[in-house]
Parts: sequence; structure tokens; C-alpha cells
Amino acid sequence: MDIDVLTLGRRIRSIRQERGLTLEALGTAIKRAPSQISAIETGKREVRLSELQAFARLFGVSVDELLSDAPLSKRASLEVELERAQAGRIALALGLDPLPIRRSLSDEAIETILALYRELARIDSERAATPEEARRANTELRRAMRERDNYYAELEEQASALLTSVGHEDGPLSQRTAADIAAHLGLTLHYVRDLPVSTRSVVDRRHGRIYVPLAQSPDADPRSIILQTISSYVLGHEAPRDYAEFLLQRVETNYFTGALLIPELGAAKLMGAAQQRRALSVEDLRDAYGVSYETAAHRFTNLSTHHLGIPVHFLKVSESGVISKAYENDSVSFPTDALGAVEGQFVCRQWSARRVFDVEDRFSPYHQYTDKPVGTYWCTSRIQNTPLGTFSVSVGTAFEHAKWFAGRETTRRHTSTCPNGDCCRRPSEQLSARWAGASFPNARLHTSLHAAMPTGAFPGVDEVEVYEFLDRHAPAAPPEAPPAPSS
Repeated sequence: MDIDVLTLGRRIRSIRQERGLTLEALGTAIKRAPSQISAIETGKREVRLSELQAFARLFGVSVDELLSDAPLSKRASLEVELERAQAGRIALALGLDPLPIRRSLSDEAIETILALYRELARIDSERAATPEEARRANTELRRAMRERDNYYAELEEQASALLTSVGHEDGPLSQRTAADIAAHLGLTLHYVRDLPVSTRSVVDRRHGRIYVPLAQSPDADPRSIILQTISSYVLGHEAPRDYAEFLLQRVETNYFTGALLIPELGAAKLMGAAQQRRALSVEDLRDAYGVSYETAAHRFTNLSTHHLGIPVHFLKVSESGVISKAYENDSVSFPTDALGAVEGQFVCRQWSARRVFDVEDRFSPYHQYTDKPVGTYWCTSRIQNTPLGTFSVSVGTAFEHAKWFAGRETTRRHTSTCPNGDCCRRPSEQLSARWAGASFPNARLHTSLHAAMPTGAFPGVDEVEVYEFLDRHAPAAPPEAPPAPSS
């Protein structure tokens, strides 16, 4: 059990003062030095179980009452918040010595100091939430994913245990089963028409409710929205401290959702059998589990290296050729900016992720070999229409591993010399001679081109709108909070 030593210490001090006991008197009663009692009350020393029981007996309360999460007095709450602020990253970075918290320090003074700390935290958050910071965080996250072959054993185990708890072993996960998972966790589903436009779902942790939109896009998978919300709850996500943590939470949520939709054991068995037949295909995962091609492609990258020994790469690319998502552990060379980030970079026109847009037949999988500066790669691509536009989703691997895949017999082969500009980014001399200086395109810019990343704990979410929404839908008599998810 995790004990908040600061809150516990302030509660002990508050009860001691209510009983009219001095530090010396309390120390004598439980056979501890006054300095030890003071250290406990200020949160500088953890309380042993025997001491906790001694405090409870002396005060005439239960141990549970001492450990209660009931609100402290206003003064005690202010002191706890100030203690935490003075021990936080900002105070340490500024080299500020902790201000002694004495009785002579008024509530108003503490509130003023806390207001300054909150403003410093807000400014620091705004400064960090820049496109540059986002790109650095993305680059670091991709490196971490590559180091573990995009396989998270601990998330696989948690997802498997949760599926077992509702009796789901394998095969397509129904929307009813998604609701059963929510019910198993003590959560209820509520479909609403007025969900805040900046959110996909909202969790009311106080009342154990999940709010999801009643009207959804025809391309949206209602199971995914429910499961992603459940995933964040099960994984114990709190408001992210920075953009890097926000991105990590998104990766963990998407991974856990994928592991629920496509259970590891069944998928690994299906993929292993296909490898033996030399007929691996992302489509098989898609069809066997009734998910989108992108979800199946993500899941393929989660399991292919760990279970099959096949390193792969994944790309989601817009119709204009810009990378939206990317992952690799097969040494393919993605285009990057000066910070090593790939998001927002243009993919070579010769790669399958771009060539697939030129194919009229969008119902059949598109396969291609591409000779690249780092070697030859085989890739399979699909077109996907979304509310945000049209994208290609691609999974590929080095030539030596193409032998395991359906579609390896394709005769499509292209050569890419990117990042050499002569490959596809620089017009030919003839085109340049005809049009240089005679054209002036009106660029379609992204609205965020000159903007910082959206600020706030959850970038882009309107907090006022969310709180007003929860107020509208909260039940009149709040029940007890649902039990915390087991790890």
C-alpha cells in the first residue's frame, strides 16, 4: 500500500494539536524522541506500522482514519502543497532553499507563494510545449520502442489477464465484450450527444463512468474508443507531466487496446503458422480479428520480431507524402530533420507508401521491392480513408525476410536514392527550363505551422468544456468510487 507521508504527517499533527499534546508529550507516550515525531509530521520520515498503530491507540482513532484520503484542513492542505512545490523540479532548477513552514507564516503568504509556483509551472509547461520539444520527444520514444522491438511484455500480460477475467480467449472482440470489460472494472458506459469536441471520450473517475459519443464516424471502431479509455484507466495514467509522458501514455494506450482486440497467443499462433507456409500477411490479422488494417499493421509490428524473429518497419503516410507515424527496427533509413524526427518529413516518391496512391485497384494489397541506399526492402501497403484524410499504411522488411510473406513474388521494383535530391525532390533540367520562374503555387499550410503545441496537461483538450460536461452528466447522489484497477 502506498502511503502519502506528507498527508499522513499533517493529519497526525492536526490531531495532536486538537488533543492539546506537545511534541514532547506525544513522543513520551509512544516512546519516540520529539525530533522523530517532528520528522514524521513534516513528511521527512516514514511511519512504521507499529508507530501507526501506537498513534491510532493514543488518539482513539482507527489506522484507516489516519490513512484516510479525506480532505485536510485548509492550513494543512496549504502546507502540504507548499512542501511539494519546494521539493519539485522547478524549485530545484532555480536553486531555491526551502522556506521553513512556521506558524508565523500566514495562510495568505503561503497562498501567494503557491500562486507564484503555479505560474512558473505554467510558463515552464508552455515553453516546453513547442514543436521542437514534441519532435525531440517523438524521436526519443521511437528509439525506446526500437530497443524493445516494439514489444511490451508487461502490457501483454495485463491485457491477457483482463481478457481472461471476462472469458474471452481469442477471435474478434465484440462491443458487448468491451462493455463487459468495463463492467468488470466497476465502470459504466454512457453514450452522449454532447461530448466535448476536443475529446474522443471522457472518464468520470468519481462516479465510475465512461462517456463516449453516440454519433460516430462511419470509419470509427466504437470498440477502440471504449477500449482506449479503459486502457488508460487500467494502466493508471494520471495527468502527464510533460509532452514526452503524454506521448508515452498514447503509445501504451494504443498498444494495450491492440492487445485486447488481437490477443497475443492467438495472433502469434496464426502468424507462426503463416510463416511456416511462407504466407505472412497483415490482411490475415485484420480479417481474423475484425479490426482495421492500421490496427492489424500495428499489432504485426508488436509481435513479428519477438515471436517470428523478423525485424520490420511501419509507415503511415498522407496522400501528400508526409509521414504521420513511423517505426523501424530493420535499419531502413527514414527521412529525418536535424533533430532526428521523422514526423512531418516527405517519403520518397519511389517507396511503396507513395506508389500505392497511383494504383487504381485499391481493394487488393500492393506489394513492392525498393532498392534503397541501405539495401533492398520488400513492403506491403494499403490505402485507408479517415476523417482526417487519405493515408497509406505500410509494413515492410529487409529483402532476406521477404521470403516469409505472401506477395513476395511481386515483380514491382523501384529504386530510391533519397535523400539525394536528384531522386524525386528535384525537377529534371527540362522541367526546370520550362517552368522555373514561371510558377507560383499557393501552398496548403497546416494550421499549426507557426503555432506552439497545444498547452495543458492533455494537449488540445478544452478543460473548461470537459468540466462543464461532467457537471451536466454527474448523478445527483455520487456512489463510492470504483476500486482501483489491479496491476
